[in-house]
Amino acid sequence: MTSLLLLRHAQIEANIKGLWHGSTDSPLTWRGRRQARRTARHIAAAHPDISAIYTSPLERCRQTAAAVASETGLDPVPMDDLAEYAIGEWEGLAFAHLAEEHDFIGRALADPHFAPPGGETLASVSSRIVAALRDLYDRHEGERVLVVGHGAAMAVALGSLLNGDPARWVEYPMANCSLTELVLSPSPYVNFFNTTQHL
Repeated sequence: MTSLLLLRHAQIEANIKGLWHGSTDSPLTWRGRRQARRTARHIAAAHPDISAIYTSPLERCRQTAAAVASETGLDPVPMDDLAEYAIGEWEGLAFAHLAEEHDFIGRALADPHFAPPGGETLASVSSRIVAALRDLYDRHEGERVLVVGHGAAMAVALGSLLNGDPARWVEYPMANCSLTELVLSPSPYVNFFNTTQHL
């Protein structure tokens, strides 16, 4: 069976402070590096059939993927279309500020073509990440592939694929270093979602 094992990156400082980092690059915290190592050991033991690793090009994902690579011997392949939902001039703002001052989530849910200044639309995020996941799925028929990405972008993919609506992404919160297994055919479904017992 073909499947995509979705891994959200480990903890960064912005996760602790409640900031939206999007396309902003930042390294893992000490705790994040520990999370990544634990997750890597779990993947190597529980999913030894992983055939490839693909990662967002952002540092937090590349560091997380590198930990898995050290346990599996697989070389992570960066893919630009796996990057996080970029919100332009609003990046680095607290989630509370985005809600109170800009109603960011509300505006994005009401209009998938709304974009923050210099940022992406929900529709464009959905289009690029769904296309990337379908490409990987088709490219690795009969295999299990690890995809290291971001909470918002992967949630947008799940809302789009499972519910036909990227606005449903708010129903798929993912913890740092959580694992979700996605199958795309005959129709999309998840075998498990947001599992963190390995941490």
